[in-house]
Amino acid sequence: MKFANINLFVAWFLIPQTLAMGWVAFVGRMVLEIFGVSTEEEGIPGRVVGAVLLLGAVLLVQVWRGALAPVGKPEGKGYSFGHRLVLIANILAALLFVFPFVWHFIPQRDVVMVLSKFAVAFGYWVMALWAVGFSFIYQSTLPVKVNN
Repeated sequence: MKFANINLFVAWFLIPQTLAMGWVAFVGRMVLEIFGVSTEEEGIPGRVVGAVLLLGAVLLVQVWRGALAPVGKPEGKGYSFGHRLVLIANILAALLFVFPFVWHFIPQRDVVMVLSKFAVAFGYWVMALWAVGFSFIYQSTLPVKVNN
């Protein structure tokens, strides 16, 4: 995989964003409220500020640690398959992340409701794909057993 570090960075940004989407928006909203900006609950400005704060936290961990876990071996078994699963999960999680920003532009309420259910389903699929993908990446670091 060419951009394995970027793939893992995006995954570590989207994991807390997916798991605690409302809390990230709440933290962003509270930061805005501290600076005197009045925003609505679960609004776009709070989500953006929360995402920027989360991005800064993940970047800080990467700088302090040097790399984000799991650090696999490109020649190891399961490395590329694990990164492909993480990439698919990142794409689905990105759709889930973008959905609250764009659903206001969809005129039909029924379509919004159906897309909302798909977005929630993406969240469940994403967690499973990340878990399996990370386990394959971790597996690539394990030594190969030789049976004699």
